[in-house]
Amino acid sequence: MEMNRRKVLSTAGAAVVASQLGVGQVWAQDGPLKLGMSMPQTGPLGAGGQSALIALRMWVDDVNAKGGLLGRKVELTAYDDQSNGANTPGIYTKLLDVDKADLLIAPYGTNVTAPIMPLVKERKKLLMGNFSFQVNARPQHDMWFNNAPWNDARGWAEGFFGMGKSAGAKTAAIVAADGEFQQNLSNGAREVLKQSGGMNIVFDQNYPPNSTDFSSIVRAIRASRAEVIFVACYPSEAVAFMRSVNEIGLGSQTVLFGGGMVGLQFTPIMRTLGSLLNGVTNYNTWVPGVQYPGIDDFFKRYADRANAAKVDPLGFYIAPFNYSSGQMLEAAINATKSFEDRRIADYLRKSEIQTIVGPVSFNNNGERAKSAVFQAQFRGVKNDDIEQFKQQGKQIVVWPDSLKQGNVITPFDAARKAT
Repeated sequence: MEMNRRKVLSTAGAAVVASQLGVGQVWAQDGPLKLGMSMPQTGPLGAGGQSALIALRMWVDDVNAKGGLLGRKVELTAYDDQSNGANTPGIYTKLLDVDKADLLIAPYGTNVTAPIMPLVKERKKLLMGNFSFQVNARPQHDMWFNNAPWNDARGWAEGFFGMGKSAGAKTAAIVAADGEFQQNLSNGAREVLKQSGGMNIVFDQNYPPNSTDFSSIVRAIRASRAEVIFVACYPSEAVAFMRSVNEIGLGSQTVLFGGGMVGLQFTPIMRTLGSLLNGVTNYNTWVPGVQYPGIDDFFKRYADRANAAKVDPLGFYIAPFNYSSGQMLEAAINATKSFEDRRIADYLRKSEIQTIVGPVSFNNNGERAKSAVFQAQFRGVKNDDIEQFKQQGKQIVVWPDSLKQGNVITPFDAARKAT
């Protein structure tokens, strides 16, 4: 009886202490909720990965300030995979077997995520995807959920080629790196062209990943007289490609150029390329003028942290979507009162969740039920000026109509001169 009385008194005392300290200071006794991931912090995807990590850590701090999840403090462990898919299976094995991670978040990018899909499916672990593209097409893992605003290649290619056709183009070129993401995207682009009809592919070429010289490819594209040129590439390739385009030119017949170039959304690259970007029409995920509840406050807080860390100071492309990954996990855990992968997955599959990038719901394959990716055209960009990208007008949303900020300017040479 005396022992039971002591337990009651101890519990009551703990409650008093908890009320005095505040809910954000008291954690459940079964330890922190461990989130584990790899993230490119160096290598070709490092700039985006560092930006994404700042956003994820912002969410961790925010949720812990509210008392954690179901009373458990959230801890995030993130290893640098160096933008190399060969490193990720070992990292995720360590996260599960050594670090004992409760929940997993994927690294940023397709080429580093695809190698871990068999592992997470075999281990029956939920995986929050991170801006990858079609990595679940073959594994068909039923606990995969991608935070990216696209679902299939139509979100990238349909509007791009559609605008070209509307401008009278009859011929197309497709150029892609020989990597998982780039090949998935270029294959989808070919299918879009096949289904829509009215445009013939006159140039179609793959190149080795991380290529630094595109002069021969640009000359070949120019010789083909392709009118709409769709490029699927990663950041370092995008920079090199843009330099070759501006040195050699694509020809006066070019109507549209861009489409699927990763990297032209990153502030350091936009600043480096400056006026060389003018006229390019390329996919994007957020630009000034696109409004979602809470997005402005997020970017204000993000900027403070990013500047201190000397990371992409704007973070438009990937940062808010990583914060939304945390919001989705938070909503599912609070709704199900559970940390079990299966219960969280079931909730995510059937629910629409409000995030700082708008409402998010998923299809049966764990991709966005409704694509929110858009095409934007660079105009009037000046050299070495970060501040210009904070204002509406340097990247004009030209597709889809629901987000449209202006009409696309064609041909490419005319768009390059537009202000």
